[in-house]
Amino acid sequence: MTLWFILAMMTAAAIFAVLWPLGRARPVRQGSDLDVYRDQLAELERDRQAGLIGAAEYEAARVEVARRLLAAADAGAETVETVAPAPLWRRRLVAVGVFALLPLGAGLLYAALGVPSLPGAPLAARTQTPLAERPIESLVAQVEAHLERHPEDGRGWEVVAPVYLRLGRFEDAVTARLNALRLNGATADREADYGEALVAAANGVVTREARAAFERALARDREHAKARYYLGLAAEQDGRREQAADIWRGLLAAAPENAPWVALVRQSLARLAAEPGAGGTAESGPSADELAAAARLAPEERAAMVRGMVERLAARLRENGSDLEGWRRLIRAYMVLGEREKAQAALADARRAASGEPDKLREINELGRTLGLGDS
Repeated sequence: MTLWFILAMMTAAAIFAVLWPLGRARPVRQGSDLDVYRDQLAELERDRQAGLIGAAEYEAARVEVARRLLAAADAGAETVETVAPAPLWRRRLVAVGVFALLPLGAGLLYAALGVPSLPGAPLAARTQTPLAERPIESLVAQVEAHLERHPEDGRGWEVVAPVYLRLGRFEDAVTARLNALRLNGATADREADYGEALVAAANGVVTREARAAFERALARDREHAKARYYLGLAAEQDGRREQAADIWRGLLAAAPENAPWVALVRQSLARLAAEPGAGGTAESGPSADELAAAARLAPEERAAMVRGMVERLAARLRENGSDLEGWRRLIRAYMVLGEREKAQAALADARRAASGEPDKLREINELGRTLGLGDS
């Protein structure tokens, strides 16, 4: 409202500036000879006093200028003539044009170049980068700076934790989830989120600590989907495939319509239904072909590729050594990569894990002989 008032006042001032001269009589001075001659007399007097001209020259010049001054005065050289205002019809025509055309022209110009429907915005909002266009790293840095000043802000830790997961900063995600759990209180969602971060930090292995978090979540909510899924994954990694399938089937049966995690559970069930050992799934470890391809890479690239496969399989077998197929893959993986000592250590671990099962122990020993690692 203030802006429109200012614009109206500016328009009125512009109109007034145009109309004001039209209604005034304008005095016009005709001639200025008397002033010129008076100035010449004064200048002659200054030159005489300064000694620039002699007395004779001064007197002759003064007489001539005085004569001209008297002649101009006698002729009425200094007269003032007043110019009458413009005719009334002309002033009215100009007034109508100013009052009508000036605002109309301004309105048409704004309609052509302006955006009348654009809402107003404060200067700060117009000069600041929109939140959606800021780099995610910049936003995370702002949250981290806030949490450094206010480490007891549980809401801040809860907000930044999923961002850490998306950025692959799994250890930071674990810390953030643990802080949110400690500061905001335990709930089924927070326990399950904490377990999920632990699984991500362990390269997909459901560790004992993660399993405990999921079990605490189920103690609070027996139908919690995330906790049930990961406990099914833990069962699969422990070699209890039927139990894992039962958990996931029950999860699908109780799934709400359009639940976002249904596709993941179905993929997991399809993986269980596939022939054991076929391909190189994330849970069973890399295939020999995948590791042979990794062996042809540069050492740094190979290490980065293998870390997500071999170490994940080894960590799972350390928690549950009953998976015979897993031991086979781990031992072959070390041999393909040329790490014979690790292959021998894995063979020894596999023998200890199968010491109470003669059939499995016999197969492991046969694998050792085939690979040239000894039979005992």
